[in-house]
Amino acid sequence: MIKQIVMLSFLLSFPLKAESPMKQSGSFPVKDCPKGAKTVLPLITWGGDIATVLANGSSLSTTKDSLLGQKGLSFELKREDDFKEQVKSYMACKSPFLRGTLGMLHMASEITEAHPQTKLKIIYQLTWSVGGDALVVKEGIASPKDLKGKTIALQSYGPHVDYLGKVLQDAGLSYKDVKIKWVKDLTATKETPLHAFRGGAVDGAMMIIPDALAATSNGQGGTGAEDSVKGARILLSTKSASRIIADVYGVRSDYFAAHKKEVGDLVHGLMKGSEELQALMKKKGNPEYQKTMASAAKILLDSEQAIPDTEGLYGDARFVGFFGNKKFFADPYYPRSLGFLNQEIQKSLLSLGLIQKAHDLEGAGFDYDLLQKGMTGAAQPETGRFDKDRVAAVVDKRQKQNQDRGDLFAFEVFFQPNQNTFTASQYEQDFKRVINLASTYGGAIITVEGHSDPLGYLKKKKSGATNVVLQKIRQSAKNLSMTRANHVKNSLMAYAKEKGVVLDPSQFAVVGHGIGKPRSGMCSGEPCAPKTKQEWLDNMRVEFKIIQVEAEENVFSPI
Repeated sequence: MIKQIVMLSFLLSFPLKAESPMKQSGSFPVKDCPKGAKTVLPLITWGGDIATVLANGSSLSTTKDSLLGQKGLSFELKREDDFKEQVKSYMACKSPFLRGTLGMLHMASEITEAHPQTKLKIIYQLTWSVGGDALVVKEGIASPKDLKGKTIALQSYGPHVDYLGKVLQDAGLSYKDVKIKWVKDLTATKETPLHAFRGGAVDGAMMIIPDALAATSNGQGGTGAEDSVKGARILLSTKSASRIIADVYGVRSDYFAAHKKEVGDLVHGLMKGSEELQALMKKKGNPEYQKTMASAAKILLDSEQAIPDTEGLYGDARFVGFFGNKKFFADPYYPRSLGFLNQEIQKSLLSLGLIQKAHDLEGAGFDYDLLQKGMTGAAQPETGRFDKDRVAAVVDKRQKQNQDRGDLFAFEVFFQPNQNTFTASQYEQDFKRVINLASTYGGAIITVEGHSDPLGYLKKKKSGATNVVLQKIRQSAKNLSMTRANHVKNSLMAYAKEKGVVLDPSQFAVVGHGIGKPRSGMCSGEPCAPKTKQEWLDNMRVEFKIIQVEAEENVFSPI
């Protein structure tokens, strides 16, 4: 499903200067939180906020029989899609809460962290974006590494800044390797990534999916007709990069200290709301479903008739629920935890000058054993999400066509002659990298591709060995490369398990190339003989490739 055009809601109209952007955009007076007033809980136009509407009784004001009302809580929901206005309200404590992506909250950190009472406590993760945001590129860019030296259109201070930063980082690049064309708006104006992308000076752009589909002729490749750009394609969306953009709630430290139980009850109610919403989505047509979706449509999209659009918002969001929150806040080994994302986001924002100092945004330190009480939903599946036969068919097709299009990232690990074991002590840094990529790009296939050295084969051929003997050598080399690739995969899985990280074996496909793709190249249909010892050793390798497969139907079921 697609993120609707109303995601222009994320607009932050700050001047494009590499210095405290929020401070440049006006004053943010700090006030104490008033006593006795009904608490405002901000929403934004996003699928994750549908569960908040449900938890509040499908009403702007908390109903007594709602999940939140039953806990004695009382909120007034307010949609506020201008994040700058949210920050102003937060600092003045018109609302003690901030609602946005984690990256957006970090962009406000120079203001929020400047005062003890307004320091942010991150209390809840609603969702990951799983399909609503995309990197669109023009012809000649086959993978993220090809972005080096290119110009990319990016909305200033919006939700895609850290997204692009992570993609560049995983390609071995940084913001210093690209040129940024800053634009003010996200969509629907002449100051957007899509509008800039249509110009000749921009090679890529970070867009919401409706604009990405418009630029690429509905994702099939831009024809140049209507609003599309000839040759444009979606290089990567959050359907593959399914754990980059985290939607969260933060709260003021002073309010949290004074209302810790109430904030904990809010978080518990929102978790229950996400459980009930996911169950309700399986009962389309029932009266409760219609009531909830009509209310959400009215609150988020200003029309009770906008149920299809509201369903589209829901489809772009993956709710993480209780178990996802426990991992995000309390699992030190989870590669997409708050701690790891803090570091990742800060690195991008510092390199762009959007913040001058890193601020680690802290979690609330909830007892998740207590928060689990009353939860009925099981943990969402971590394994078996990919259809094994369909993945094998996609990989086989790519091998036969010698196709690299769709490869997002690739790197190699090397082994010695006759090596059959791959221990964590030897390959720990490589294993950590794979774990990070597998966790971040949860909708992508990862191939583990083994290669063998052709020198023995070439010596036999030079000595006059028969075709039957040579064919046996080639097959033996292919079997050996497959075996080694499996050893590497198994060692990786064991290492991840030891570290408490769950990897999905169905996301990985093992391939044995044998001597068919030597680093030394091919010469007239046969492997070229390595000229040096280093070329000989470089042929003995296992290559990891992260492959986008979101255009392939029924390959995986996103969680």
